Amino acid sequence: MSNPRDVVVLVGSLRKESYNRKLAKALIAQAPAQLKLEIVEIGELQLYNQDLDDKPPQPWAAFRDRVRRADAVLFVTPEYNRSVPAPMKNAIDVGSRPYGSSVWDGKPGAIISASPGAIGGFGANHHLRQSMVFLNVPLLQMPEAYIGGVDKLFDEQGGIANESTRGFLDKFLAAFATWIDKTAATR
Repeated sequence: MSNPRDVVVLVGSLRKESYNRKLAKALIAQAPAQLKLEIVEIGELQLYNQDLDDKPPQPWAAFRDRVRRADAVLFVTPEYNRSVPAPMKNAIDVGSRPYGSSVWDGKPGAIISASPGAIGGFGANHHLRQSMVFLNVPLLQMPEAYIGGVDKLFDEQGGIANESTRGFLDKFLAAFATWIDKTAATR
């Protein structure tokens, strides 16, 4: 078997006990052998300011370098006010600049949104998709992943307690692995 695909995982919530962080960790543990998922922290990224493009802060440079080296990106995000949280949007902006040097260009991606509510972050998921279209991130279209009731999803070890959801996430990750391979073949 060849080396696993390197996937950076961006978690939209900064909260220590974030359900989305728990979900990202469960996905890392559940990932198939062809994917190596790693959370890349976004909370320390200074707000994007074009005045800093000529001499970017070190965290910006490190973030851009790490995303650039990855084979793909997985966004795991809650919904704030029918959109993505500010730290997620800031990370997207930091990675897209300076103009013409976007780390996102052509990088395969996927989105999982999760919330305690029934619609599972639908608004955030679709709002994020709009940004990814502009940034030329070919996103996995199906299966779509909106995880509702995330607050009741985990067992005491942090795994996915619900067998149906675990099975769905297995299918999602397998589809994402196939998507990464398919997209890489056309680059």
